[in-house]
Amino acid sequence: MGITSFLPVESVRFFRYLYTMKRVTILALEDATINCIDSCFQIFTRVNDFLRYQGKDPFYKVEIAGLETHTVLNNGLYSINADVSISMIEHPDVILIPITCGHFPHSVKQNEKFREWVITKYKAGAEIVSLCVGSFFLASTGLLDNKRCAIHWAAKNEFQALFPNVELVDDHLITDAEGIYTCGGAYSYLNLLLYVIEKHLGREMAVLASKMFEIDLHRKNQNQFVIFLGQKTHSDTCVLEAQNFIEGNFGKKLTVEEICSKAGVGRRTFERRFKKLTGNSIIEYIQRVKVEAVKKELERGRKTISEIVFDIGYNDIDAFRAVFKRCTGLSPLDYRKKYQ
Repeated sequence: MGITSFLPVESVRFFRYLYTMKRVTILALEDATINCIDSCFQIFTRVNDFLRYQGKDPFYKVEIAGLETHTVLNNGLYSINADVSISMIEHPDVILIPITCGHFPHSVKQNEKFREWVITKYKAGAEIVSLCVGSFFLASTGLLDNKRCAIHWAAKNEFQALFPNVELVDDHLITDAEGIYTCGGAYSYLNLLLYVIEKHLGREMAVLASKMFEIDLHRKNQNQFVIFLGQKTHSDTCVLEAQNFIEGNFGKKLTVEEICSKAGVGRRTFERRFKKLTGNSIIEYIQRVKVEAVKKELERGRKTISEIVFDIGYNDIDAFRAVFKRCTGLSPLDYRKKYQ
């Protein structure tokens, strides 16, 4: 029995930083994307190469682990020869949960045989790095309860419905709490890998990896990529009619009073219903719809910014700039330069 057996879990994680090598276990979940598994393997392996070039010892022992050593992914679309099965691993230092694909509740059920193993290893001191919608699986373990989590913007509403005890954030690309790391959508997981590398090996190595893999090290959120789709999976006809009215009249100067009046419900009651079902207040919903309309016009590039803002019912351009930047992280001019 080692010394870490007598330490609290957080002390175990800190103690492991003193060792010269970390065992990184990439889980071959049943519906994991093969490119995610491979790119994670390549990045951590290449960091070892960078260290060798500097005359240093490798820091990561990287392995792919499945329920069996031969694992079929995505209903037979891919197969992978894992290095080990999870039953053979006693003390992983970092457990990496890749991006999964398909129907999320089905994905959770499909990978339930990994669940107890992940819980046990985390409680024994392993760090967990969850990539994008891999957090659906991680949340099913209960380890994300009452913790902050980032998720792909398109999966936010579904995630909240399935896991109401998890605190979703959309103003940060990465979360870091009690040895659990999550990130926003799609290829932003590359930024999370750099973040973990920086925590393990320092800023210099993270910068070197970002240059070698040409990853933008400074992405902080996913706001500029978000497409506002509303939340219409509910069955409240009054709220749906209000949403459709807002989306069909975004060029007008809409007011909360007008929306509530059309619904035939008192303002306080209707605002509460609207917020609960859509995740936005009525005024926020109006603003998001207008911002989405402006984004499309900026991408087309035919009108001036002043013309576009006037067309969606704003007279105060500065006020709209503030709303636009809050929603996208960019000014209208910067957004045009980036996406025109």
